[in-house]
Amino acid sequence: MVLALLAACAVSLGTRVQADSIVNSQHDLSARGPGPVRALSEQEVCIFCHTPHNAQPNAALWNRDFPRTHYRIYDSSTVDARIGQPSGPSKMCLSCHDGSIALGNLLSRPDIDAVTMTSRTIPGGPADLGNDLSDDHPIGFRYDRALGSIDPQLRTPEVISRELLLGEHGEFHCTTCHDPHDNELGDFLRITDRGGAMCVTCHDMAGWRLASHSLSHAKTPGRIVDPTDPLKYATVAENACLNCHKIHSARQPERLLRSRTEEGNCLNCHNGNVAKTNILGEIRKLSGHRGTNQRGVHDPQEHPLTMQRHVECVDCHNPHAARAGLLKVSSNPSTPPPVPPESVGVSGLTASGAPTDRAYYTYQICFKCHGDNINRPASTISRQITQTNTRLEFQPNNPSFHPILRPRNSRDVPSLLAPMTPSSMISCTDCHNSDQSRLAGGTGPDGPHGSRYEPLLIANYSTKDFTSESEQSYALCYRCHDRSSILGNESFTLHRLHVVGQRAPCSVCHDAHGISASQGSASEFSNLINFDLSVVRPIPFDFTPRLGYMDTGRMSGSCTLVCHDVTHVNFVYP
Repeated sequence: MVLALLAACAVSLGTRVQADSIVNSQHDLSARGPGPVRALSEQEVCIFCHTPHNAQPNAALWNRDFPRTHYRIYDSSTVDARIGQPSGPSKMCLSCHDGSIALGNLLSRPDIDAVTMTSRTIPGGPADLGNDLSDDHPIGFRYDRALGSIDPQLRTPEVISRELLLGEHGEFHCTTCHDPHDNELGDFLRITDRGGAMCVTCHDMAGWRLASHSLSHAKTPGRIVDPTDPLKYATVAENACLNCHKIHSARQPERLLRSRTEEGNCLNCHNGNVAKTNILGEIRKLSGHRGTNQRGVHDPQEHPLTMQRHVECVDCHNPHAARAGLLKVSSNPSTPPPVPPESVGVSGLTASGAPTDRAYYTYQICFKCHGDNINRPASTISRQITQTNTRLEFQPNNPSFHPILRPRNSRDVPSLLAPMTPSSMISCTDCHNSDQSRLAGGTGPDGPHGSRYEPLLIANYSTKDFTSESEQSYALCYRCHDRSSILGNESFTLHRLHVVGQRAPCSVCHDAHGISASQGSASEFSNLINFDLSVVRPIPFDFTPRLGYMDTGRMSGSCTLVCHDVTHVNFVYP
């Protein structure tokens, strides 16, 4: 009878099984079964699922009632499939795995003769899915060509492995991934999940083949997340998708993440335990992009103009495409530095303010939060002209700007350190970076994760009035500008008097990003002039306060203002 039933099941479900493969597996619920859940005396193996008589019609000679449970199903802002209630083979699996029907209640046995088991229903644990399937991989949807064309991250069903079986009408069931009769690969999987093989059969994640998470041989025993469910394999590459995702009973149901917090999926490796880089230590510094400060704010579908203010690792990194290695920067000075390898595949905002699914330049990633977003950070210095939209501050038609989008519009910069020239371009991360990064001369990770210098600066930049000039006080400026040139008055005849004699910081006169063309003219706001109003005051003149700078030609101009109680009225230099 055992052989006949197995043969019938194999034909009905379209499986390729060995007749005795269920014996001694977790699905062997007979008295001789190997698991803690088994019958006390029943010797039959197949009877717990199948019977040749009185079976469910058209259901693989099914020997159990279908559960009447209404399930909470998976939902996500990024899902394109129409997910319904479980049906067909999935209902067969759930007749045990939702815990609603006693394991010994079989159609071939009257209620008064139910099989007595060591446990009445499936005990609590990974196999007990309950009626909440929102934290499990979705089932009950049609996986067809239409879905594959809508979702670019899904392969069309024609190209997926034939070992993954869909239903009669292309439905995705539990039995698509699991063969209940064959446990050779563990977890009754039809295809191994080592190296993400099971997942990438259907999921086509751009950049995954070369991604660090696909190739890294780093050992994973140091992970601290989900200690009750350790990773199956020894390395990051072997665990692949399983490093971050849990197929059943995920702690964060949406997108099936292992950690309840989004950044927790990253920082349980990038805390120095698994990955070489300790990002957790970086973001805990005085100034940092602290993803741990927000909960449940980020969403992949968020719009960069209206999203709530937040920062998560995935705002700047795509875990499916990020890879290690130094990027060769283009030698073309008119081209902005491209995104580094660890940020490949991230969305952004273009220089014109248009959202883009793939950022090609680093500044496009920064503009998502620091550009047109209505919840962008406020200014830390009270300026003559206030502008917090960095996208507008760097526009090439501005009176002045640091060369993020294109080379600067003036060649009068004698202080630049070689190999920089007036045609050179820089990246946001040349200034905003870790103080211990390799770019800063240290051994820490590159990138704007955290710094001991506010606001997330690679080096110190003092903005406090009456600061004594030193190489350390304005270390950020002196990374590009020759200190001896500045103090030697090569670009401005009174630089030394202001910075050393009057102890006025660079920020009193200069706005580091730039001045928007919609707010200022080239004659008044060239050379990044935008006064700090906490130090500089307007002059009362004919009952009209006057405050300003006037560019009168190459390295010459005049100021009208009060600074350090010294009144300047059209004060001309040189």
